[in-house]
Amino acid sequence: MISIFQSIYEGLLNTGWIEAIAVLAGIVSVWYSRKENILVFPTGLINTTLYIYLSFKGHLFGEASVNFYYTIMSIYGWYLWTRRKEDQQTYVLQITTSTKKEWIQQLAFFVAFYLVIYFTLIYLKTAFAPEAMPWADAFASATAYTGMWLMAKKKVESWIWWILTNIASIPLYFVKGYAFTSVQFLVLLVLAIAGWYSWKLKARAPKATTTIV
Repeated sequence: MISIFQSIYEGLLNTGWIEAIAVLAGIVSVWYSRKENILVFPTGLINTTLYIYLSFKGHLFGEASVNFYYTIMSIYGWYLWTRRKEDQQTYVLQITTSTKKEWIQQLAFFVAFYLVIYFTLIYLKTAFAPEAMPWADAFASATAYTGMWLMAKKKVESWIWWILTNIASIPLYFVKGYAFTSVQFLVLLVLAIAGWYSWKLKARAPKATTTIV
């Protein structure tokens, strides 16, 4: 146990400024997401662009693809979240829970991305990246793909997928030497649980007056 904390401490000491900025932007972005605040997207874009670089550097190719996807979906989500109704006072998109049909769709979405990422990483591991961890990287990536897709649509269940992503990413980044990022995912796990609870309450509230601050 002492050796684990020692490794974390040493990793934090060796954290570069790029990783530090990415981590802080990621935590702030999730905080804004829990608050249903539009600033989730610009802060998230800082996080994702920096992590594209860090993921490639650490041979986390699945995570690199996730962060590229985050970047695209952040722009898409930014557009969806800012669409107003004709009265210009309320927003078109509201927080809702998934139907049974939507649950099936998101599970199929997850499985499809997991398989694609997993077999791609198997090839990359054999070809030129022996440090890759296909099953773990694919799981963390596929859950994140699903979570981001649902967050752009303001689905409560996005937080469930974020929780799974964070649980998988804590050890994944730690063994790759990104201790600060690993600690970030621990913080994000707590925020995701809080976000899930907060969005569940909002989904049950009247929808007509929901606005974004």
